[in-house]
Amino acid sequence: MSRAHRVVIIGGGFGGLACAQALKKVPVEVTLIDRRNFHLFQPLLYQVATGDLSPANIASPLRAILRRQKNCRVVLGEVESIDAREKTVTTAREAFGYDTLVVAAGSTHGYFGHDEWARLAPGLKTVEDATTIRNRILAAFERAAMETDAAIRKSALTFAIIGAGPTGVELAGALSELGHYLLRNDFPGIDPCELKIVLCEAGKEPLGMYPEPLIRKAREALQRLNVRLVTNGMVTEIHPNHLVIQTGKDSYETLVTSNVIWAAGVAASPLGKVLAASTGVEPARAGKIPVQHDLSIAGHPNIYVIGDLAAAQSKDGQPLPALAPVAIQQGQYVARRISRKVYGDPEVTEKPFEYRDRGSMAVIGRYSAVAVVGPKKWQLSGWLAWMAWLFIHLMEITQFRNRLIVLFQWGWTYWTRDRSARLITNREAVEQT
Repeated sequence: MSRAHRVVIIGGGFGGLACAQALKKVPVEVTLIDRRNFHLFQPLLYQVATGDLSPANIASPLRAILRRQKNCRVVLGEVESIDAREKTVTTAREAFGYDTLVVAAGSTHGYFGHDEWARLAPGLKTVEDATTIRNRILAAFERAAMETDAAIRKSALTFAIIGAGPTGVELAGALSELGHYLLRNDFPGIDPCELKIVLCEAGKEPLGMYPEPLIRKAREALQRLNVRLVTNGMVTEIHPNHLVIQTGKDSYETLVTSNVIWAAGVAASPLGKVLAASTGVEPARAGKIPVQHDLSIAGHPNIYVIGDLAAAQSKDGQPLPALAPVAIQQGQYVARRISRKVYGDPEVTEKPFEYRDRGSMAVIGRYSAVAVVGPKKWQLSGWLAWMAWLFIHLMEITQFRNRLIVLFQWGWTYWTRDRSARLITNREAVEQT
């Protein structure tokens, strides 16, 4: 009796999980390896960072998600090596043989060659990142409440967010609402007008990937929230108490602040270097792995790379964005290819991956959002776009239990403006106040 086809999936994010779930009824042995024991709904991390939600609201244990999938084994571990010749993946505890390997290791923060900025300007990719930012935000308010020096107080109440893509814009809006609510109700000794939020963007516009009418709506929403937008502004220096922004060829602005949040760039997972060395491919921009039209690595038809780690292109040659829908569709596509291989379908080599863009959206504060949705690219803004964002994100959260919790929490937050998750849980943050 021949053994089942062995599929090893590295990464339990959107792409890896989608691939594993799509193989549920296929006669294969799936091993899903992740260094975390949970699947994280990253699009809502900014709400953890601003106290709207708790980490458990947007994370689900992988074993719980896959507990009814008999052909899938979940392994908690970090991959240390990949041997493409011997077809093995090795963690600190065990080696796993594979017939097909799917690498969905995701991405991390990219500081454009200034890795030293990571300590001063945390990004927003993990639960720890979100709680670190939340700790720093709340500790800054506490520090300002006790500070008598006007200059130090101004620095504590000034927040700089680097990058005006969806993450930066959403974070700026949520931070503005959190700050003005807290300062008005919990810190009566501070005038809410003292709160300064600066959103820095190296490009010409915030949300530059959106149509011009929606960019204009986004600008208006940020203005209503008292967020200062600095475009064509390249950050050149970040220090503990200030940062420097280049706003022109020879013009620079020094912004006094002790609170910097990074939302400007990403880099491929370090596992990309391991995979590149094993397969002999040259990494692309930001360390991503070049893939063919079927998401496999050239010369290695049994190794697929999906999600943020893959340097994949659309049918017109444009790079695919690092978005959850892209990763999910790629994971499902690879699962179909594996299924056809197992069942001996001759069409398996004929159909390239094609991303079906169903739209994108970004929320900008309370009851305000911008969205491009549907095959006809309908443009929505304001309350209608916010409702679409609410529904879609709620439905995409992995477990039904979490949907109910998030729905209740959102309802409570938006009706009362009370953020029950505004806890400082880090001793270092407390000591710095």
